[in-house]
Amino acid sequence: MTAKADIVVVGAGIVGVSAAIHLARRGRRVRLLDRREPGEETSYGNAGVIEGGTYVPMAMPFSPAELMRYACNDRPEMRFHWRFLPTIMPWLVRLALNSTEAKLRRNGGAVMALLAHAIGEHKSLMREAGAEGFLRETGWIRLYRSEKGYAGGELERRIAREGGFGYTAMTRDETLELEPQLTGDFYRADHWHDIASLSDPGRVTKAYASLLMRYGSDFVRGEVRRLVPVDGGWRVEIGDGALVAGEVVVAAGPWSMDLLCPLGYRLPFAVKRGYHTHYRPAGNATLGRPVVDSAYGYCMTPMLRGIRITTGVEFADRDAPPTPSQVKAVEPHARELFPLGEMVDDEPWMGRRPCFPDTLPVVGPAPRHRGLWLDFGHAHLGMTLGPITGRLLAELMTGETPVVDPAPYAATRF
Repeated sequence: MTAKADIVVVGAGIVGVSAAIHLARRGRRVRLLDRREPGEETSYGNAGVIEGGTYVPMAMPFSPAELMRYACNDRPEMRFHWRFLPTIMPWLVRLALNSTEAKLRRNGGAVMALLAHAIGEHKSLMREAGAEGFLRETGWIRLYRSEKGYAGGELERRIAREGGFGYTAMTRDETLELEPQLTGDFYRADHWHDIASLSDPGRVTKAYASLLMRYGSDFVRGEVRRLVPVDGGWRVEIGDGALVAGEVVVAAGPWSMDLLCPLGYRLPFAVKRGYHTHYRPAGNATLGRPVVDSAYGYCMTPMLRGIRITTGVEFADRDAPPTPSQVKAVEPHARELFPLGEMVDDEPWMGRRPCFPDTLPVVGPAPRHRGLWLDFGHAHLGMTLGPITGRLLAELMTGETPVVDPAPYAATRF
């Protein structure tokens, strides 16, 4: 069976759902397509943070001692599968080239241009979708366990001061006034104000997908096998049938290059794996906002299901079996900081984050095919940036003046 639409959006995570809504708002008949229900992949398993202020991209350390510790898998915030190292090494080299202060400032500035609109775009969708109850505007806390660790965050604080972004440097006692049920020994903390968070990011994505239906568009469940250019548009092969559309948006996150490689695209793309699990708070303990333990690279955030612990980065083949050693490594440190009870989940959840070495997403037209559009590679900021990059993409597709300069996010930058 072949069905027709103006636009097919491949990928029903927060990025694809948001792009579909913005296109449908502009009168386009959109079909959203995914092998799973909306919001059940990476958009489900994240810290639920919506950043809105300063941002410094992930960087490779230049210290030989630090590099050796990472190479030996001696740091819980980053783990490698040894057999995967030859595959990921060229990408890591490009990440290192983007880790100078000048490049971090340039790339971070391009992200901050989007962050300026991120919370507002989410609020707009939440009002329409009736999802305001999931939003907290309490900021987040970044904890430091030592003076040396605190000094390591100075670049982010300096950029914040230069840009007028809000944060409060707090002593340990001041931190405990804000979050009195934190425990353990830590040096001090920063409270970042221009950040919101969600109590259930998966349900928020589903609420946005339901909003899309109210615009007259629909969702089709199926696994895309191939994108085929045809006269006047595209044929999206799915199972035993196909969808035909004038334009296609690839917003399939970590699976995007599976569709683009057969069309001849070669982009410096990688997938970072990560894990989370939920714990019941012990007794009546509560947490009012996400807390990042900078020493061990995990985030502890309150969710409807419990306290969610999200880990750092695992470099491994995208489809390799889960190896949740990072969860086991950080759990004792989390218990030092907050009274956690028993684990709620049967096993840790694993997700995959799509990343480019400059930490910027690709948003805009594919350079070699008319009617093919790209919206992926949001790295650790998919939940934050989905609605604003969806708006930017829709503006480019419909010829409107874009809300931000799209040049930094073009695929042609590679």
